[in-house]
Amino acid sequence: MEKDETVILAGATGYLGDYIAQELYQRSIQTIILARNTKKAAHLANSHTKIIKSEVTDSKTLHGYFEGVTTVISTVGITRQKDGLTYMDVDYQANKNLLQEAKKAGVKKFVYVSVLNGKQHRNLKIIEAKELFVDELIASGLNYTIIRPNGFFSDMKDFLNMAKKGKVYLFGSGEKKINPIHGKDLAIACVDSIRVSNEEINIGGPDILTQNEIAELALLASGKPINIIHIPHWIRKSILKLVRTFTSSKTYGPIEFFLTLMAEDAIAPRYGSNRLVTFFHDEMDVLKP
Repeated sequence: MEKDETVILAGATGYLGDYIAQELYQRSIQTIILARNTKKAAHLANSHTKIIKSEVTDSKTLHGYFEGVTTVISTVGITRQKDGLTYMDVDYQANKNLLQEAKKAGVKKFVYVSVLNGKQHRNLKIIEAKELFVDELIASGLNYTIIRPNGFFSDMKDFLNMAKKGKVYLFGSGEKKINPIHGKDLAIACVDSIRVSNEEINIGGPDILTQNEIAELALLASGKPINIIHIPHWIRKSILKLVRTFTSSKTYGPIEFFLTLMAEDAIAPRYGSNRLVTFFHDEMDVLKP
């Protein structure tokens, strides 16, 4: 079945999108990558993959590429805004542009990557736009899969960056749990989901860890002694109130997201084989001269 697929992939120059492009190639699936920066995506070009210059926030640049396509996979979204674009411009409208072109061309399936517990956190600026698009996708009439990861290994680099300086700062007791997932494992699940009909899939990695345990892994990988500083939750709440009051959504969006999710468990069904401890050590090896 998969080899009869033609997939449009949007978001291929991001952490997860890159792995999805590699997984599609491994399965010999014909792929069209839509990229604003074709140089950044050039390493993904191969006998089964074509790179098209396109700006997903501008629907005019999408016309004509969806004919004969069977599935769209989108990881399009921003965590730190740039170029003056908002979450609504990218996480909502850009994905809506893709959906509209898919519908016009008779595409059968749309796979979208959102976030775990998105429905419960629609009050957060980053998630509000994602979930508005989820609503559009479910109502579209297309066969869909919504992938809901709880966190990427790449997100855990924040722990590693603190660890390299000798201290990791956590809010509260540090006992909140998460099982983040490697992009390679998540990419396999995303491509597998082409065969799934109208489902939302919550997904995480194989190891459920407390924030304290993640901090310890990061410090050990960095060759530093265990030094974890616990900051009271009232300070976290005060920071949230200040950034919401005195900064724009462009500034407070990522801070709001991070500070809110650091205060709760984010455990999803376990999947994959890549371990966070290996990722941390690999990241440190890359930095060695």
